[in-house]
Amino acid sequence: MIGGVDAAGAGQALKDKHRAMWALGDYPAVAAEVVGGLGPALVAAAGVRPDERVLDVAAGSGNAAIPAALAGARVVASDLTPQLLDAGRRAAAEQGADLDWQEADAEALPFADDSFDAVLSCVGVMFAPHHQVAADELVRVCRPGGRIALLSWTPTGFIGQMFAAMRPFAPTPPPGVQPPPLWGDEEHVRALLGHAVTDVEVQRRTLAVDRFATPEEFRDYFASRYGPTIAVYRAVADDPARVAALDAALLDLVRRFDTGPAGWPTRTEWEYLLVTARVAGPQGS
Repeated sequence: MIGGVDAAGAGQALKDKHRAMWALGDYPAVAAEVVGGLGPALVAAAGVRPDERVLDVAAGSGNAAIPAALAGARVVASDLTPQLLDAGRRAAAEQGADLDWQEADAEALPFADDSFDAVLSCVGVMFAPHHQVAADELVRVCRPGGRIALLSWTPTGFIGQMFAAMRPFAPTPPPGVQPPPLWGDEEHVRALLGHAVTDVEVQRRTLAVDRFATPEEFRDYFASRYGPTIAVYRAVADDPARVAALDAALLDLVRRFDTGPAGWPTRTEWEYLLVTARVAGPQGS
């Protein structure tokens, strides 16, 4: 019992840490200004239709949830971080989208079995620390015959490599916590969903990003707006040498991926994995 209490306390502390991390900086700006095209791409791939019941898991400020609502679906946007939901409500109101916003843990969704026709996540559920637990929840709340659609950064793509570059400067994660970019590995996602789904389709796509004039502009933008990057900088803030090394690692990342002509703004291709699947029926069909 004591061990169970300790585990529960550690689990809650981890959730609190994740919630606080995503409240840092200005992720809604990143979602709108840099990766805004991802949500509509996911909604289109999922084939969201009017009047369908749709859940967006780890929705953030609604990158996928708002386009799904504008497509006529009845949408619930869930996320662990209330500040992101507040930003999403404002964005939805500005765009005339009507949807429900609920604080929720991707690893313990507060919805009944078989509640939704489609369950989506756009670079969201990949940050849940325990992948199989989160994957099981996606399947549980989606009705048999319904669709699951996931968009995740790949390990070898730009954002996956950004996390690899930051890893030496970040605190060691608790035991059992899995790296987010694994959700961008096809074999890993197929194993997570397993026989619970059929008709699995997988695509590798890229998002072209050319809004940053220089590698330094990218670094400064992410160091001030993107929660995971801010958290890593805070972890080394008392060590100028490590701050400088982190700066250099991020600049090197952009230079390695930059395909823009010399003298022009940087242009990087951010690879992601797009997975769609249908939840199997009672007999696994």
